[in-house]
Amino acid sequence: MTLDQLRIASRRSQLAMVQTNWVRDELQKAHPDLAITIEAMATQGDKILDVALAKIGDKGLFTKELEAQMLLGHAEIAVHSLKDLPTNLPEGLILGCITQREDPSDALVVNEKNRIHQLETLPEGSVVGTSSLRRLAQLRYHYPHLVFKDVRGNVITRLEKLDSGVYDCLILAAAGLQRLGFANRIHQLIPTDISLHAVGQGALGIECVSGQQEVLDILKTLEHESTSKRCLAERSFLRELEGGCQVPIGVRTEINNDELILEGMVASLDGKRLIRDIKKGSVSSAEEIGIDLANELKGLGAGEILEEIFKSARA
Repeated sequence: MTLDQLRIASRRSQLAMVQTNWVRDELQKAHPDLAITIEAMATQGDKILDVALAKIGDKGLFTKELEAQMLLGHAEIAVHSLKDLPTNLPEGLILGCITQREDPSDALVVNEKNRIHQLETLPEGSVVGTSSLRRLAQLRYHYPHLVFKDVRGNVITRLEKLDSGVYDCLILAAAGLQRLGFANRIHQLIPTDISLHAVGQGALGIECVSGQQEVLDILKTLEHESTSKRCLAERSFLRELEGGCQVPIGVRTEINNDELILEGMVASLDGKRLIRDIKKGSVSSAEEIGIDLANELKGLGAGEILEEIFKSARA
């Protein structure tokens, strides 16, 4: 029996809808006879905007409601920013496809008065807005003279707060700005020697119910092999470290011919300790490379940092 309808679960946020509409349109081009609809909803992470992400709770803040729709049979797939998708998925669900990655860099966006500055020249006491502990820890490590303030809300809301003077600058994902048409607001792409990006940043992950081969066959048209290998290495690194959005963990990956290079970082919340290293290996062993690098970082002291973070979270 051929699948004739595909229902896509998505967050309602503007960025999520841009991403989901792109997935729908690409699938429609490849499968013109398939009826594709979008089921949009708000997630817990979208509803709670007055509390820092790290303080709200566990992983899956932006995915649980979408996953419930699939498990209840109300949707066949869900589109996520891959960086928001936990590395351990609920029973019955799988990561069916990873799309071609946009630029995974973190980006500096500035208030007009700071256009003469780069990140490294911002005046002492400049207020930097970010909701990511990963960005926060790395920037604290390199620029302890700056002031960091949590920022929530969608990208447009954050930009409005920046332009009104609440912040001197923001750190946002370059890919999100580009997808929303705000590439002109990118003042500086932050070098990876300063800020390693989030696991999966810049790629979309399409989650689906396990055992539905027809759905997987449909999604094959969107799968990007090199992005998938890079992101699987990153996700296995994160999984082995048992980290989520509340843990400062960053990565960088590249593929040269048949070699995959993974760089990983773990930092303390205060940014005073930062451990990073690189692991290389065959592209065919992507997930093993991630596991090996995680264990190496644990041996270099990352294990103690993570245990401190987990203890404080349980307290």
